[in-house]
Amino acid sequence: MDKPTMFEPYAAAPEIDVLPSYFPIPGYGILPINAFVLKAAEPVLVDTGQVLLSEEFLWQLSSVIDPADLRWLWLTHVDPDHTGSLHRLLDEVPHLRVITTFLAVGKLSLFRPLPLDRVYLLNPGQSLGVGDRTLTAVRPPTFDAPETTGFYDPKSGAFFSADCFGALMSEPVENAADIRPEDLREGMVTWATVDSPWLHLIDYTLFTNTLDRIRDMAPTVILSSHLPAAQGLNERLLGYLASARVATPFVGFDQPGLEALLRQLAAS
Repeated sequence: MDKPTMFEPYAAAPEIDVLPSYFPIPGYGILPINAFVLKAAEPVLVDTGQVLLSEEFLWQLSSVIDPADLRWLWLTHVDPDHTGSLHRLLDEVPHLRVITTFLAVGKLSLFRPLPLDRVYLLNPGQSLGVGDRTLTAVRPPTFDAPETTGFYDPKSGAFFSADCFGALMSEPVENAADIRPEDLREGMVTWATVDSPWLHLIDYTLFTNTLDRIRDMAPTVILSSHLPAAQGLNERLLGYLASARVATPFVGFDQPGLEALLRQLAAS
């Protein structure tokens, strides 16, 4: 896989579809980039995919739900791999409202502002009813953007964790349980040190408390933007994330490293 690629949607749980894509990272493998459709009474789209795959994303979305039926778009944060089709959907679905934070609105205003009458601001700990269930905003234990919020859906038991629990992988799968434990641990620890470079600076007790909040939530499935759906893996994922706090901080390629990588790519 040498370019961003979308795959067929799959069901992660009743009423929850995953819209998967993958982004190749030379030297490290591939990174899953997921959006989700929660088929609540008032359907919710979670994030809008990669900018580079907007056309493919809209086709993928239409294969699981008519976009006109969407009522809410939960924007976990405003990185380009989460906002790829944001404005196209707002243009095409006039009743669609974006659930996000004040800071996210501010950051988007630097590029293309959101219409404020289409926004619903929700902070961590606050909740919103979407017809047949109430979603509660949760700040995940790790994140790369200060506006990040995931959420917990008590009806399905799903925790939508934004970038948290992501992992670099060697090949696509639909279930995190299909990744060898040692590969999952390595991929998660590497991703956590990349995505949350502050992690090794945080107090052990404070970080453990954030993990315990997820443990106490006891989600039936963890749905990360950067990991296949994970059922029954709560303790494993929490343990791997805890170990990332004491892992060696990530340092990317310098110029000699880049030149070596380019030679390797050219040879292959």
